[in-house]
Amino acid sequence: MWRSIKVNVHLAMLFLAPLAVAQSLPEDDGRVHEGVASCASAVCHGRVNEADDETVWLNEYRVWLRQDYHSRAYRTLMTQQSQAIAAKLGLPAAHTADLCLDCHADNVPAERRGARFQIDDGVGCEACHGGAGDWLENHAERGTSHADNIAEGMYPTDQPVARAELCLSCHLGTRDKLATHRIMGAGHPRLSFELETFSVNQPAHYSVDEDYVQRKGKPDTVAIWVSGLAMNAATLFDLLASEAYPGNALFPELSFFQCHACHHGMNDLRWQSDARAPALPPGSVRLNDGPLTVLLPALAVLVPERAEDIAAQLQALHAAAENDPQSLLDTASGISSALGAVAAALADRRFDASLQRSLRRELLASSAADRFGYFTAAEQAFLAIETLSIALGDSESLAPQLDALFEALGSETSYVPDQYAVRARQMLEAL
Repeated sequence: MWRSIKVNVHLAMLFLAPLAVAQSLPEDDGRVHEGVASCASAVCHGRVNEADDETVWLNEYRVWLRQDYHSRAYRTLMTQQSQAIAAKLGLPAAHTADLCLDCHADNVPAERRGARFQIDDGVGCEACHGGAGDWLENHAERGTSHADNIAEGMYPTDQPVARAELCLSCHLGTRDKLATHRIMGAGHPRLSFELETFSVNQPAHYSVDEDYVQRKGKPDTVAIWVSGLAMNAATLFDLLASEAYPGNALFPELSFFQCHACHHGMNDLRWQSDARAPALPPGSVRLNDGPLTVLLPALAVLVPERAEDIAAQLQALHAAAENDPQSLLDTASGISSALGAVAAALADRRFDASLQRSLRRELLASSAADRFGYFTAAEQAFLAIETLSIALGDSESLAPQLDALFEALGSETSYVPDQYAVRARQMLEAL
């Protein structure tokens, strides 16, 4: 299935350091994108089966083509549902609109498209690994290291923060391409993302073997999860700080708010006082703080004083959302900066079994205390609990409890917080 510790002084100091500037995203790397066909030959990454005597599989193209939904992203734009969304948005067609292509394809400008580039390849190799114009030939030469490839412009997908920024650029958005409330109102599905789970569920086209570890280091699944969660929240609040009130809009951009605060039946009375946002009276539209809500229990284990500070900023943010737009923007920007530094520090952290158990217990305790009142937060919490259980190697023995917790999560239309809390309490007792 995949669905209080003493403060480490070195880690705490890292949290106070500024976030390093990441390499440009592939869509903005300024390099020529040669197209999927440039990688697909049998002497490159298009073999039928894995190579036994090479450092990489060399059948990556076929894995992508046959198993990876990224290869079908453009074709999704041809469906009746996509065309209906485009029509509601006043677009001639989904598969020709930059608004759609920016995430459903490697939509770089015409001057950066090589001779074999095809927009209908969808989210191909270079959409993630960067424009290959500068490194296509020499990256396959004997003696070329991973560091050499990165220096030539390959995107560092092995680095958790960089990978999170890349994935979130579509699975959440950027300042240039955002799944707004208008787009979702036209029929686009709600976006959700969790770095470790999505990484695992994507069909693998590499092995973490001895050679991989020698070239790139051994990945820590818990570090990927928690740093990805921090980047998710950091990106969300960065976008909020920049796009909360686009143009001269009378209303804020509603995609930054909690969908399920409004989208339920009027006879389904859900409001309850929340200790994390006491300034919100009944009838308020709550900001979507799902990723941060789940991150805070983890920070309470790792660096309690930072968790308290960020929690206080979150309360200020919710209060500002009621009546102080400028304070809202300023506070969101401050939270985003703090979380960026958190993500960078956690990506280099190694989590032993004792720390993993503490993190899982804290997340279950928060779940049992009914701290995740909205589906978006409970969804993130469940994925975290399952990730930690898999990392600890006891997910099979805890399968009945994990199954029950997943069943209580249900769907965004059927989620009942009290039931989820009960199942979390039962799992906590089973530990």
